[in-house]
Amino acid sequence: MKNVLLVVAALVLSVFSFAQDAAEKINQANEAMKAEDYAKAFTLYDEAMSNLGDVEVEPAINFNIGYAAYKSNNQEGAVKYFDKAIAADVNVSKCHEYKALVYNENEDYANAVASYEQAIATSDEETESLVFNAAIAAYRGNLLDKAVALFGKSVENGYRGETAIYYKAVTLKKQGKDDEYKAALEEGAEKFPAEDKITSALANIYVSEGNDLYKKGVAILTTANEKVNSGSITTADDVYTAEVEKAKAEFRTAVEILEKAKALDAGNKNAQKLLDACNAVL
Repeated sequence: MKNVLLVVAALVLSVFSFAQDAAEKINQANEAMKAEDYAKAFTLYDEAMSNLGDVEVEPAINFNIGYAAYKSNNQEGAVKYFDKAIAADVNVSKCHEYKALVYNENEDYANAVASYEQAIATSDEETESLVFNAAIAAYRGNLLDKAVALFGKSVENGYRGETAIYYKAVTLKKQGKDDEYKAALEEGAEKFPAEDKITSALANIYVSEGNDLYKKGVAILTTANEKVNSGSITTADDVYTAEVEKAKAEFRTAVEILEKAKALDAGNKNAQKLLDACNAVL
């Protein structure tokens, strides 16, 4: 996260003693901020703001107070003053971003995502990291449709693309969208062929598909051989030959898919075992 430029509030002080007290607390708070004593800064700011009297302050001070609260783990105070800063049109995008961080820490992921989206919508700077962080919050909060969309946007942005497309795929799998899960992994493997998490996951899909085809081929051969054993057909019959060819077609297709799995994950033992079994029949 970029360093935040803190705005030193300008003050117009009255001659009354309570106003002088408020002004002095704000000055002390500013010094505490410089010293990174955020808990002390927040306390002084908050006390001053509760008893300003005729003291006039720039709205930017609310961001300072929110930041001091956030840095001192005062989450309630942070949200309160960031909201005040937003209402005053001060550092709006940053305020939403810090609110998102507060909600994340509280595992309030729906509000975290909403705050990230507001930060994105109001930012004048690059938002790639905000989009990715929003996606992570959506995933953690089981906001799956939004997670898919945001991870997809991160891929488009080229920001942490390997991780984004992997988690997009994982999210699709959680939704039971197996075809889209596979498509996302295939896209990821094409874009990031060195990313083991993606290639091994895709290889496992191919192994599963190869295994299904192998089982189909075995089932066809088993049925044909049972008919031979029962005497209803012989191995010389055309019908038997046709069944064997049907089985071999399944095995050949399985081999093609399993070779794809091996190309992605050379050490995949299940892929090799199935390849050996198919080739033995062929």
